[in-house]
Amino acid sequence: MNEEGRAIDALKDIALESIKEQKRTRRWGIFFKLFFVAYLLATLYLVFSPFKGGDTDALTATEITALVDIKGVIMDGSEASADMVVGSLRNAFKHEKTKGVIIRINSPGGSPVQSGYINDEIRRLKSEHKDIPVYAVVSDVCASGGYYIAVAADKIYADKASIVGSIGVRMDSFGFVELMKKVGVERRLYTAGTNKGMLDPFMEEVPEQVSHIDDMLDVTHKQFIQVVKDGRGDRLKGGSEIFSGLFWTGETAVELGLVDGLGSTSYVAREIIGAEYIQNFTTEKDLLQRLSDRISTSLSMMMRSETSTTPRTVLY
Repeated sequence: MNEEGRAIDALKDIALESIKEQKRTRRWGIFFKLFFVAYLLATLYLVFSPFKGGDTDALTATEITALVDIKGVIMDGSEASADMVVGSLRNAFKHEKTKGVIIRINSPGGSPVQSGYINDEIRRLKSEHKDIPVYAVVSDVCASGGYYIAVAADKIYADKASIVGSIGVRMDSFGFVELMKKVGVERRLYTAGTNKGMLDPFMEEVPEQVSHIDDMLDVTHKQFIQVVKDGRGDRLKGGSEIFSGLFWTGETAVELGLVDGLGSTSYVAREIIGAEYIQNFTTEKDLLQRLSDRISTSLSMMMRSETSTTPRTVLY
């Protein structure tokens, strides 16, 4: 074969190999596209399915126990915020198969405002759906703001080792005055309003301002105490120590009247409500929302640290 023929054969081989490579690339492209579509559909199903997180038998059950989770710190923007929890509660109550509602709490507390919103909504929904009982079930922790929410339920159940209580209010801050003196740094703050720089951690405390903060905390604490008394009534058996900020195990909490009995979510659904099939109505943020929230929270904290020294009141 002459040189020209060999060149033509080589070009043919290159062309054929190029065609084969294009086919392989096309097949892999189709595969990945189909895989992405399947993944997207599965994600959408998990996010929007009305029976997400529930017992599969709940699809055919005539009655269900509706479950709403409150996990983590109760604060604006979190998954335990009033906006997220209230929507979940409304969906749980209005479902045609709901025989009872369980609010499963695993929270150390948080904002008294957010906790109050949720407590108020539970009471409102109870008044609208008088035939649907509401039970709070404590997981690991139901403290402070978490307990603020729990007392709105008809009854509270916990594990014998759960942590329950911490009925009190706190506000956190720091003081760097002596440190600044040692390193030779001078704080310069200009305000319009005598108390605008109140509790600035870089300045000496002003007794009158501290007294004002104490009064605020005392008012919030009294509100908390009243909510607990309204919710628990004559079931409370302890004295003033109940409202001192102390916390107890679930077993001791039963003795003090903070909790009605020991039991898990499945126990309450099966034995108390009488509908063993549990359907979770908890609204959860998707991945993009959680990522966005983390970025927003980080930026917010940075801005807060640079522009404000006012601490937050929390039911921790």
